Amino acid sequence: MVRGSMRGGGSRPMRGGMRPPFKKTFVPRHPFDITLAEPIFPKVSAQDQDDCALTAALLKRNQDLSPTPAEQASIGNLVTKVQAVLDNLVVAPGDFNTCQLEEVRQVGSFKKGTMITGNNVADIVVILKTLPTKEACEALGKKVEADLKTAMKTEVLTKADQISTTTHDRGFDISNLNSKVRILISTLPQNLRKLEMDIHLDQKAMQAHLAAIRHTRWFEENAHHSSIKVLIRILKDLTKRFEAFTPLSPWMLDLIAHLSIMNNPSRQALPINLAFRRVFQLLSAGLFLPGSAGITDPCEPGHIRVHTAMTLEQQDICCLTAQTLLRVLAHGGYKHILGLEGNTSIVREMSVWNGVVVSTLESVYEKPTDKKDGEIDEDMEAVETACVADEDIVE
Repeated sequence: MVRGSMRGGGSRPMRGGMRPPFKKTFVPRHPFDITLAEPIFPKVSAQDQDDCALTAALLKRNQDLSPTPAEQASIGNLVTKVQAVLDNLVVAPGDFNTCQLEEVRQVGSFKKGTMITGNNVADIVVILKTLPTKEACEALGKKVEADLKTAMKTEVLTKADQISTTTHDRGFDISNLNSKVRILISTLPQNLRKLEMDIHLDQKAMQAHLAAIRHTRWFEENAHHSSIKVLIRILKDLTKRFEAFTPLSPWMLDLIAHLSIMNNPSRQALPINLAFRRVFQLLSAGLFLPGSAGITDPCEPGHIRVHTAMTLEQQDICCLTAQTLLRVLAHGGYKHILGLEGNTSIVREMSVWNGVVVSTLESVYEKPTDKKDGEIDEDMEAVETACVADEDIVE
C-alpha cells in the first residue's frame, strides 16, 4: 500500500473485516431569510420599506407600553436606595455575619431599559461568598429592610413609600405601594456543587441568576440600540396576548430582536417596521423548530440553541401562529396584531382582510404513542440530538 493512500479516505477496517458503526451527525440548517437573501432576490418595489402606517402604529404601541415618568421615578428611587444598602454591606458589613456578600449586580428589564408599564419590578442579583441557606436569605432581607428604614428616617414619607419585605424561594422582595425590587440570591460558581436541597436555595435558580448577569452584560455591549429595545417591548406584549408565544423567554426575545434588527448585509440597524415583519418571517420559516440552527446562546459554551428549551409541541404551535399572523400582517391587519384593534381570535378563527381569507392552521405535531420496551421515540431522539455538544455539530 502506498504511503498516504488512506489520507482523506474512509475509516480503517477493524479485525475480522468489520467496520465501526456509522455515527449519525446532526447538521442544523438556518431557515430561509429574505433579508439576508435580498442581494440574490432583489425586491420588485420598495413599498414595504416605506410603510409609514405600520411604523407609526409600532411607535404608538411602544409609547403605550413604556412606563410613565412617575413609574420610572418611583422604581428608580427604590432601586437606588436598595443598591446603596447592598453596596454598603459588601464593603462594610459591620456586625452582620450571617452571610457575606461578594457582588451586587442589576439585571432584567429595568437595567436593560425594556420594562413595560404596570410591571414596576427591578431585579438585583446578590452573589454570596458563603453558601445560600434559607436562614441567611431571611436574615439578609431583614437587614436590608432595617437599613433602608434607617436611611429614610430623615425623609417625609407617605403610605405609598412604606417599605415591606417578602421572602420567597429565590431570594426576597423589597417593595412599596408602587414599586418592587426583587433580590435574587446566588453564590460563587465553586459553591454550586456544595449545595444541599433541604438546607440551601435551589441550585438551578442560583445558576439562572448567574446567567442573568451574563445576559445583561451581553445586552449592554451588543443590543443597546434604541430600536432593539422598542421591538423587545412590543414582543413582550405579544407573549402576553398570544398564548402560543408564552414559552418564548425574555432572553429569547432579546436575541431574536437583536438578530432581526442587526443581522443584515448592511450591518446597520433595520427600520422598526422591517424588523417587526422579519420576526414573523423567521418564526414562520422555522427558526425555532427542530433541525433549525436557531439562535446560538452567546453567553453559554457548547453552541446551545436557545429554542431547545421549548417542547416540540410548543415549537410547532409558535411556528403555526407566526405563519397565521404573518399572513394577517401581509394584508394590513397590523392593528389587530399589536392590540390596537380587535382581539387575539385572529389566530383561532378565520378572518377576511380586503377580500382575502386567512384561515387558521392545524398543528402538525403528534404526541408519541406508547412504545414497546427498548423502542426509542424519534421525537425524543431528535431533541437529544439537538442538544449534542459542538464537536458533533457541522457548521
